[in-house]
Amino acid sequence: MSFVVPDFPAFDPDLAARLQQKVAGKAKPPGSLGRLETLAVQVGLIQGTEAPEVSAAEAYVFAGDHGLNQEGVSAYPSAVTTAMVATFLAGRASVNALAAACEVTVKVVDAGVDAELPSHPDLIDAKVRRGTRNAAVEPALTRAEVDQALAAGADIARRSTADALVLGEMGIGNTASAALIMHRLAPAPLEACIGSGAGHDAEGLARKTAVLERAAARSPADQALDVLAEFGGLEIAMMAGACLGGAAAGKVVIVDGFISTAAALAAVRLAPGLLPRLVFAHTSTERGHRGMLAALGAEPLLALDMRLGEGSGGVLAVPIVRAAARMLRETASLDEVLSGQVRPL
Repeated sequence: MSFVVPDFPAFDPDLAARLQQKVAGKAKPPGSLGRLETLAVQVGLIQGTEAPEVSAAEAYVFAGDHGLNQEGVSAYPSAVTTAMVATFLAGRASVNALAAACEVTVKVVDAGVDAELPSHPDLIDAKVRRGTRNAAVEPALTRAEVDQALAAGADIARRSTADALVLGEMGIGNTASAALIMHRLAPAPLEACIGSGAGHDAEGLARKTAVLERAAARSPADQALDVLAEFGGLEIAMMAGACLGGAAAGKVVIVDGFISTAAALAAVRLAPGLLPRLVFAHTSTERGHRGMLAALGAEPLLALDMRLGEGSGGVLAVPIVRAAARMLRETASLDEVLSGQVRPL
């Protein structure tokens, strides 16, 4: 059965007007909180309320391996994916430390790791297959596998009880797949989409570029489902499904870096009405990320020169999203202040 893309109607214009009026009436100079005011309105529209709340937040690290890595598109072997999954589950990765500081729970999703992973309370087994096929020589996934990944991601997001979901990833070789997705769906010249990933030197970057040129020449796919099938990966397709499922459930979906944005790009190409329901966390230094954000017309909250992935930039954006919602709920209006309704505690 094919994955059914949710429908995203335009936001309620009456609610938008009320939210704008509520922000404008706060006890502060007009516009003095800058983009936080815009974010507050966006969160209110996503949740469909004038009193939005972002308390519980969860980061989902979607993990998968890539057949493309057989061609040397990464500086690291695919076994590192499995090792990093163990590190996430041990609570010792960078995203774990950052998430703890920001009061965000971390979950790991096995979308397509090329290993059998032992069960763990924080591991969600949604494995479609053990890694994608080698996209340089054949389609990375079948359409049925893409549908399965999209449906699994949507279901994971819908089932979450959190108010905000951070979408992160782990998959050696996944900047290669993300570059191909950007190339076809932004669209953009391939050379503008390829970066150093986890740490290529000049020789490694040249090898990666040659492999991706071969992969791109193999297929002319330029529609979202076809592009995901041709170039993968499973964690990217599953994050695209999580974007769609989370937004359809009224959750604040926070997109992390280059690979997560590639997933969001695919999801938005499937459902253009999704875009205003996504919050983009930060601008990565991975080549191509700024161009992909520009193709979406997205303006991220942070610019910290990060390029780790894992959802690391996404968890750092959670306190800002929480603050925007609390400002809308808790800051007194100018009328309340001037009328003497506000009293010291």
